[in-house]
Amino acid sequence: MVCEVFGIGRSSYYDHRLKKKTIDVERLQLKAKVNALFSRSRSSAGSRSIKVMLNDEGIEIGRFKVRRLMQEMQLVCKQPGPHAYKNATIERPDIPNILNREFDVARPNQIWCGDITYIWAGNRWTYLAVVLDLFSRKVVGWALSERADTKLVVKALDNAYQQRGSPVNVLFHSDQGSQYASRIFRQRLWRYRIKQSMSRRGNCWDNSPMERVFRSLKSEWIPSLGYPSKTQAEKDIGLYLMDYYNWVRPHSYNGGLTPGAAEEKLNFKSGIS
Repeated sequence: MVCEVFGIGRSSYYDHRLKKKTIDVERLQLKAKVNALFSRSRSSAGSRSIKVMLNDEGIEIGRFKVRRLMQEMQLVCKQPGPHAYKNATIERPDIPNILNREFDVARPNQIWCGDITYIWAGNRWTYLAVVLDLFSRKVVGWALSERADTKLVVKALDNAYQQRGSPVNVLFHSDQGSQYASRIFRQRLWRYRIKQSMSRRGNCWDNSPMERVFRSLKSEWIPSLGYPSKTQAEKDIGLYLMDYYNWVRPHSYNGGLTPGAAEEKLNFKSGIS
């Protein structure tokens, strides 16, 4: 009777019932893949990032379909809101702000940025120093210590210098922290023939690429209650910085490419030319 009222054939009704009972294997496989990528990101990847990751694996899918699949599985990404930075205009006279927010770099090993943040591990604060290559936003060096001293930033710099094959004529930019202004750190820069640049005092925007790395690390990866020990923190943070951030997580600055893939693309083009 209902079919007659709406002008629908009985066969269409039964086809619809049969279709609802049929399992869409392809959709289930896509859901499993989306869920795996979402879990790997520790609930931080949204539909845009997961779409790029799937495309990189050869799966043709649009962002809106990814979003629908995430909604069906009730996957909600955790991304922080905007952070308010304080501005300042004072500049250290002996170490000027050479970079001056020129964050677009043509090639690797031209400009590195460095900064320190704190991590809760083993019932105390542990300090993380990171060195970032501005060309692709790739993490090229890092170090973890229970003290935020000069040794920490020197270790991170040494790590970057070794990882990148001892480059010369690099510009190193940081804030005006005492660790970066120390005699020992500046001597290490001189030994490596690296020129120094410093942000204006209290102006986080002058080193915003580093702020973004730490923001992503803390909002996407680090457990809300920190780590049980420094050893676990070191292992897990190293996994994020050198593996997930550099090689898995798409970066908007690189047009959706990971930092590692962006550098490989440049090397490929250079090899052709």
